[in-house]
Amino acid sequence: MEHTYKISGMTCGNCKATIEKNLNELQDVESVEVNLEKGEATISMNSHIDTAELQKALPSKYSISEKKVKNVFASASASSFEIEEEKSKFQQLKPLLLILFYIAVASILLHYKNWNWGEAMLDFMGLFYIVFSFFKMLDLKGFPESFRMYDPLAKRVPVYGWIYPFIETALGLMFLMRFEVNIALIVTLIVLGITTIGVTKTLLDKKSIRCACLGTALKLPMTEATFIENAIMIVMAIMLTNTI
Repeated sequence: MEHTYKISGMTCGNCKATIEKNLNELQDVESVEVNLEKGEATISMNSHIDTAELQKALPSKYSISEKKVKNVFASASASSFEIEEEKSKFQQLKPLLLILFYIAVASILLHYKNWNWGEAMLDFMGLFYIVFSFFKMLDLKGFPESFRMYDPLAKRVPVYGWIYPFIETALGLMFLMRFEVNIALIVTLIVLGITTIGVTKTLLDKKSIRCACLGTALKLPMTEATFIENAIMIVMAIMLTNTI
């Protein structure tokens, strides 16, 4: 018999491998196939295994549950279900959009008496890095796993994912303190340029991956908003490089 289960807590290929290994060790399990993108596991078994037994075989960070089958005779139409799913996706982006809005407002208010575009952009970039690094610092263990799912450098050099939040913090302080701004701008172009390449590839491949821009504390889908967020910072860096 074959059953499909929902699995939460997976962030990378190592998670997939761990789950497949642990479940395959169960006595009546014939094979296990985990789909990381869908967050699902298809298990072939000789006899039915209770979900509680499957859960015991997994590390505590993962949660397994039976996949609910949609009732085609339900009163709600398929189209209305898709609309609700689309709304929930936009709802998940609210934290990102609100943070960018507040950073922009704060940068403007700091200079509204003596307006200067260059100074305002430097403060925006500084606050951007400090706020975004803060969320990554909340889960320094989980962030690298999520980050390397789409960042090309983090995939090849795992340690890069571990030090990335500290790089962001350093860049934020450099912009806010106006310390070696030119170096900070060059590093910004390199760092965000690499990440944007990975984000663009993910979007073109239409993969369903969680964005790690706000760490793992907030579950954000990888969308065009992530690309725009990086693009804004890159454009600002280019503009400032030409003026400073």
